[in-house]
Amino acid sequence: MAGKSESVTRTITVAFLVCLVCAIVVATAAVSLRPVQEKNKTLDRQINILQAAGLYQPGMDVKAAFETIDRRFVSIETGEMVEKPDSYDQRKAAKDPAENIVLDVDEDVASIKRQAKVAEVYLARNEDGSLSKIILPIHGYGLWSTLYGFIALEPDANTVAGLGFYEHAETPGLGGEVDNPKWKAQWPGKKLYDEQGDVAINVIKGTVDPAAPDAEHKVDGLAGATLTTKGVDNLVRFWVGENGFEPFLDRVRKGDLAAQSTTTDSAVALAAQ
Repeated sequence: MAGKSESVTRTITVAFLVCLVCAIVVATAAVSLRPVQEKNKTLDRQINILQAAGLYQPGMDVKAAFETIDRRFVSIETGEMVEKPDSYDQRKAAKDPAENIVLDVDEDVASIKRQAKVAEVYLARNEDGSLSKIILPIHGYGLWSTLYGFIALEPDANTVAGLGFYEHAETPGLGGEVDNPKWKAQWPGKKLYDEQGDVAINVIKGTVDPAAPDAEHKVDGLAGATLTTKGVDNLVRFWVGENGFEPFLDRVRKGDLAAQSTTTDSAVALAAQ
């Protein structure tokens, strides 16, 4: 009996020691790899921003390309530039009661419930310092998930230069077609606002008639993915509307010098990460 007891004790001890060693190895690996993971996360974000703006080429020096991107922070309510540290995280701020805005049901067309009071914007510059592209982070609920992406605009703050999503869990082959290059190729050249300044961009169910008078405001829906199509339509319209970036874009169209400033230290810091 004593032998059996000792055998059980030894088995438990060995199992415990193996688990302990494995836990230490995993924890050490996680800590040591964290800087690499953060670097890759930053690189992936930079690539997605460049892709949305049509500025990315495979094999390019992303860090060098991103040095022409001016990262700024904008008050959602006023559209004015504000100061934030380089470490500011808009997604985390949206969960912080001190830094977010809780949306009413009627205004929450993107189904995000709350948004950060301060949003990031990215301003791409030409060699002479003039504005080349405006890249805005957007997100909203589709069928199965929240889609996160960027929409890029021309300097007129009205013409779409590109759109892309970097995170979502929509159904492959259906809602997942938001990643299809052919669908994304429809966006450049579309207009966000009509002549009265109202939001007019619309992702429709079906196919756009190019001869229609409002064709410049419409994008084909995703075949077989009605709810994802509606979700994309809602989130784009929300973020370019009055509760999104419209106050900021109004300032850009009016020639607000704050929005036309040269590259700041925060942009350089982000590019250097």
